[in-house]
Amino acid sequence: MMQYVTGVKEERSCSIAELIEGTKTGEVVINGAVHVIRDMADFMFVILRRWDGLIQCVLDPEHMPSFDHHLLKEGMTVNVKGELRKEARAPHGFELVLTDVQILSSPAKDSSMPIPIGKWKLNTSLETKLSLRPISLRNIRERAIFKIQEGLVRGFRDFLYGEHFTEIHTPKIVAGNAEGGANVFKMEYFGKRAFLAQSPQFYKQMMVGVYDRVFETAPVFRAEKHNTTRHLNEYTSLDFEMGYIESFYDIMEMETAMLAYVFKRLETEYKEQIELLGITLPDVAKIPYVRFDEAKQLVSQKYNRPMRNPYDLEPEEEVLIGQYFKEECGSDFVFVTHYPSKKRPFYAMDDPEDKKFTLSFDLLFKGMEITTGGQRIHSYEEQVEKMEKRGMDISDFSNYLMIHKHGMPPHGGLGIGLERLTMRLLDEANVRETTLFPRDVTRLEP
Repeated sequence: MMQYVTGVKEERSCSIAELIEGTKTGEVVINGAVHVIRDMADFMFVILRRWDGLIQCVLDPEHMPSFDHHLLKEGMTVNVKGELRKEARAPHGFELVLTDVQILSSPAKDSSMPIPIGKWKLNTSLETKLSLRPISLRNIRERAIFKIQEGLVRGFRDFLYGEHFTEIHTPKIVAGNAEGGANVFKMEYFGKRAFLAQSPQFYKQMMVGVYDRVFETAPVFRAEKHNTTRHLNEYTSLDFEMGYIESFYDIMEMETAMLAYVFKRLETEYKEQIELLGITLPDVAKIPYVRFDEAKQLVSQKYNRPMRNPYDLEPEEEVLIGQYFKEECGSDFVFVTHYPSKKRPFYAMDDPEDKKFTLSFDLLFKGMEITTGGQRIHSYEEQVEKMEKRGMDISDFSNYLMIHKHGMPPHGGLGIGLERLTMRLLDEANVRETTLFPRDVTRLEP
């Protein structure tokens, strides 16, 4: 007799949502990991951790006289059966009085949790948390951080789908260096020279010629020897590129609308994590913008800070620009536009009114750059001219220049650092707090 897998399986274990909604009553079955055990002498509280949160169980010898409660250890996974009862002090306002416990797996013998993951907040060093990452992430607050990050990515994706963008997946092993400079990871590729991609820039521009509007969420790699609270050597970039733009302000408008959508999504679908982490969602109904040279002048005058580097923003200047627009406009965000051409890549379109500047921008969030974007050069002749002025060999870029040679619409786009965006949203002091498994100049594990 033929047997088939149909893809339909009845779930034996209840979800916490079903218990909250009251769709499951009487005796229920639920599975999870033993998060915390609180022995109260006559009985014990067993807090189970599941994908959808915590549930408080009561293990009373009167209800389970044959079960040796000393067998239970933190880290075990179990199937439990029990009767629901209301309890205002428990998570979600109810608890499960156990009538049966089935142990599915146990930790190694003589092992104990290296850190107290059951505490509300892990009062340990960042270095310890990162070294014990597979365990520290089981803490409820640590888990909530990356549920928020999930919400940011979901919102980004779903908004762009609604704006007729096509999701793409581009190579991360590349022959050329999109950003220029030496900050690339080099590798040997079957006898050829290759790099880990610094950005999907070339490929997303190529795909604008195919789909008009494209986006990607993927890792990028920067071989920078920074060891700061804001830099990583591998991070997740949220990129989009769009054609038929009238100006680079179209890209800023698209990002503003996207952020408004994302934060609304977090407010409605990630309310539990928002409350747990104490997040105040920013207002992005409108975001101020200011020219790069004007921004430097404003903070120099207001905060009596001399301008040292005329071609770039120092981190302290970014902080002061953020502070200025918070004080003057009440905004946590500000677009800084028209960055100097010297500090922008060769594909950035120069401002026709003053070619020392580009039609580009950064978005600062609470005084930190989280986005870089702008309009790209779409003319073959203009792109070749700019590359040659920079002493670049255009034969190294023949695949990229193919799009310009055979016709491209006016276009532009941006890249958002996901970990930095999460960091600023949560007011964390170090980007590693909002990176699942950070890669920096000292850390390659776990």
